[in-house]
Amino acid sequence: MDVLSRTFVADRHMAVLRHCVKRDEPAVLLTKCVCPDRPMAGEFLMLLTRRRLVITQRTRVLQRMRLHLNAELRHLSNVTVGADERQATLEIGVTAVDGVRERFTVRLTSPEEVQAAADACRDAFAGRRRALTALAA
Repeated sequence: MDVLSRTFVADRHMAVLRHCVKRDEPAVLLTKCVCPDRPMAGEFLMLLTRRRLVITQRTRVLQRMRLHLNAELRHLSNVTVGADERQATLEIGVTAVDGVRERFTVRLTSPEEVQAAADACRDAFAGRRRALTALAA
């Protein structure tokens, strides 16, 4: 059994995620999220690893699964992670290689969960910056 299977309950998103993430790559954050720019777009699932950000989408009408974003962290720019502990939400914004700005909001249950998720995201994206610095040297 691979790392993703041990950390994730079986779901329709799993088939799409398996094609994007290596078997030995552990998840840093795996959660449902919404796209505030497109409130009627359907359900999104975000998977963040130390190397990759993958977002899948289940459409509202036909319940079809599709890959929304699949990018290595080093290919993302203008990354923002904002935590709102009062509303128990975490907002993540990235600009993909094609120049499209993506924003996602994660709803959590407590301020502690918000802080833990924000710290995990910042740590993963900080690793991206360290890798970029090493490449430039």
